[in-house]
Amino acid sequence: MKNKFFIYRMIAALIIFSAAAMADTGKSAYSFLKIGMGAKSQAMAGAFVGLADDLSSLYYNPAGLTAPVYDVKGRGADYYAEETGPSVSQKQIMTNRFQATFMDYLLDFQTGYLGYARMLNDETALGFSIQYFDYGSFVRRDQFGEELGSFGAYDMAFGVTYSKLIGPRTSLGLTGRFIIEKIESYTSDALAVDLGGVHRLADGRTSLGLVVRNFGSQLSGFTKGHKDPLPTLVEAGFSHRLRGLPLTFNTDITYPTDNGVFFALGGQWESFRPLTLRVGWSSGGQDYKTGSSKDKFGGFAGGFGYIYKEYLFDYSFSSYADLGNVHRFTMGLEF
Repeated sequence: MKNKFFIYRMIAALIIFSAAAMADTGKSAYSFLKIGMGAKSQAMAGAFVGLADDLSSLYYNPAGLTAPVYDVKGRGADYYAEETGPSVSQKQIMTNRFQATFMDYLLDFQTGYLGYARMLNDETALGFSIQYFDYGSFVRRDQFGEELGSFGAYDMAFGVTYSKLIGPRTSLGLTGRFIIEKIESYTSDALAVDLGGVHRLADGRTSLGLVVRNFGSQLSGFTKGHKDPLPTLVEAGFSHRLRGLPLTFNTDITYPTDNGVFFALGGQWESFRPLTLRVGWSSGGQDYKTGSSKDKFGGFAGGFGYIYKEYLFDYSFSSYADLGNVHRFTMGLEF
């Protein structure tokens, strides 16, 4: 009963945040916050809110830091509690983790993500993250086209995450984020929060996730008195591991405040462990289609992951149709 009470409170809070976010439509600032991080999740086209089982949950769903993790045979927390004493959540999440993601984005923009999580006890974790986007150097010209030197631009976001396991299979998480954007000597900044929850079902193979991301306000814009909305979005995720088959299927549906609703489908095949193969597709790829022959690949993604002792390596490939392709590389460490 107590666990259900917490779940109801989580859903109510997310609905309130969602309603407030949807009231602010239009073009938003800090679009770099919408670029998916983590090669594992992006190999499945970003369908990760329900699974949220690696450190990129700092970006996708902060509740994932303490969500129970099931083993490759699909046995869950209840199995371990009955057979071995402590639950799988207590056995498997008591590790500190570090992760770094790098990608050469479209137009050769450089972007990446650093994340670190530390377990405070068997049920609580604290995480830190840095996301950056470097636009590179641009030539400054006057009205006559004469060169006047160069200037640069970048975006950064610094996050602090608190996540707690509130029941045998339910976890909640909260991230506070400070965002800054700079173009030459002009700057703008903002504060945002992410609120998420993950619930693993007793079957040991199914999980549900719900998150509100980038809910907040701009503190100051590039010009006095002008403020832009943040790219707030609401995501619901579902993850299921097939019975008797080493295949995990994930799906997310996303409600952004500055675009239409889209969904993503993804999966990972684990029969070759420690090698895992992944593939995915997002309907958001429609936004990148221009009528060229490459349009049919827009939204598709794929990749793989490899685990060696406490080290993790993930790679993903994402197609943005005629705009180009993006390769992501993630290195992780559990200690």
